Amino acid sequence: MSFDWTTIVGTVGACASVASFTPQAWKIIRERSTKGLSLAMFALTCLSFASWTTFGLLKGEWTLIIPNAICLAFALFIFAMIALPKPKTEKVAEVLDPTT
Repeated sequence: MSFDWTTIVGTVGACASVASFTPQAWKIIRERSTKGLSLAMFALTCLSFASWTTFGLLKGEWTLIIPNAICLAFALFIFAMIALPKPKTEKVAEVLDPTT
């Protein structure tokens, strides 16, 4: 059996991309704040992941579709939390983590 380095590198990249959003999402939920986050940056991030997901769908490549769709979901969550007024951000966070 030979190593397929492209698959290994792609898998590591996909896992890192998906995992990179988790700390930011939990920080927003825990602190009930999006202070310091850029709405424009997350709008572009959402556009980028939507484009990569669409590209994967058009090519029929699940290795592009799955991680980019997951990243899009995280990015859309963060974008929405930034765009919402503070009281609504706090309500969403309370529903997701009522212990704080």
